[in-house]
Amino acid sequence: MTFVVIGINHRTAPVEIREKVVFAGTELPDALRALNGIPGVRESVIVSTCNRTELYCFTDDPLGNAPAQPLVQWLGEWHDLAAHQLDLNDSLYQLQGQSAVQHVFNVASGLDSLVLGEPQILGQLKDAYRAALDHGVTGPFLNRLLQTAFSVAKRVRTETRIGASAVSVASATVAMARTVFESFEPHTALLVGAGETIALAARHLHTNGLRRMIIANRSLDRAQELAKEFDGFAIGLDALATHLSEADIVISSTASPTPVITHDAVRTALRARKRKPIFMADIAVPRDIEPEVAKLEDIYLFTIDDLQNVVNENIESRREAARDAAQLIAAEIALFEQQLKTLDAVPTIRRLRDDAEALRAQTTEQARKMLAAGRDPREVMDFLAATLTNRLLHGPSQRLREAAERGDGDLIQAAKALFAPEPERSRREADLHGGHGEHGAEKEKSSAS
Repeated sequence: MTFVVIGINHRTAPVEIREKVVFAGTELPDALRALNGIPGVRESVIVSTCNRTELYCFTDDPLGNAPAQPLVQWLGEWHDLAAHQLDLNDSLYQLQGQSAVQHVFNVASGLDSLVLGEPQILGQLKDAYRAALDHGVTGPFLNRLLQTAFSVAKRVRTETRIGASAVSVASATVAMARTVFESFEPHTALLVGAGETIALAARHLHTNGLRRMIIANRSLDRAQELAKEFDGFAIGLDALATHLSEADIVISSTASPTPVITHDAVRTALRARKRKPIFMADIAVPRDIEPEVAKLEDIYLFTIDDLQNVVNENIESRREAARDAAQLIAAEIALFEQQLKTLDAVPTIRRLRDDAEALRAQTTEQARKMLAAGRDPREVMDFLAATLTNRLLHGPSQRLREAAERGDGDLIQAAKALFAPEPERSRREADLHGGHGEHGAEKEKSSAS
């Protein structure tokens, strides 16, 4: 039995391929049941995001020497890739055993993400696990793997600086603004443009407590759409100069070939603000804000180059943190594999206890009938003890005799270790650990002298 992971992600396949193997939320229940129905698949989880599609499985022997192949075949058939003339072999990664465990830990910790250390994937992984739990397709092994992965991810985020630094221009802009303003809550932001970068900056500002937002864009409809998401209000670019004096934070990213915020407009706004400072970030190419604005007092103007330098420094900082995280994960993998060995014994222990319970119930019922028939209670007690002992030891005794006949010394030694009386077991442990009790004390005294 082994863990198996197959999948594609942003590094192995372009979006044109990744979008062909996405599992929509509505099809996920059927997909989970179908995946878990593959002969040899005991437990399964499906992870499907914009950047990755992965199958996490715990598989049995019937999958053979290439345990991932039936999963690859199933993935292609489920998404009808033959009809798209699409071959995934060049894009798929196939991992098993310790490599699969390490991959899951890396994904949960953000070490395998498009943006190193981003926390979003952890929430997506938890959602995928919850869906698998709800549909009854996980079990003790994947449960242990995913729960440990979540614990490892928490350690990585708290014990390393993997998520401490901003690594997108938008997040770096907001982080830079925080060096100017102690709190965003009482302030107003004017965001110029309505593209992806401005939308991301708006989300970062909103998450950090900003409550008043103005979106300015050439297309008023698009500005209104973005403003609605954050309870802001929208204006056209022609109204910029009118509202500039309201803004404590200005972030601009348009596709305009000429500046949309002029030196004169900013100077007028400062006059109206009675010299209250303005943080300005121009993340457009060509620039949206006239360079001369930087010379005005009470203006903190940063360009795309300033911010990109911050991002590059932060990326390197995250890479260093990722190396620390990798060491932490390596230690966690070793611990996880030790814990996993205890799960291997669980079915045997359960069967042993079930068999013993069945013999106990059978023998106790016989004893009750003897008592009901008027037999001497002492005689019944002797019968109960002797019969239960004989029945419990019959099977092991017979197998040990057979082992002796065929010269199977390993089984006999294992039985000695398993059934050794407690004092003997304690003495063995003492010998293994350097001795305790009188003999151990003598050894310690001898070594001390």
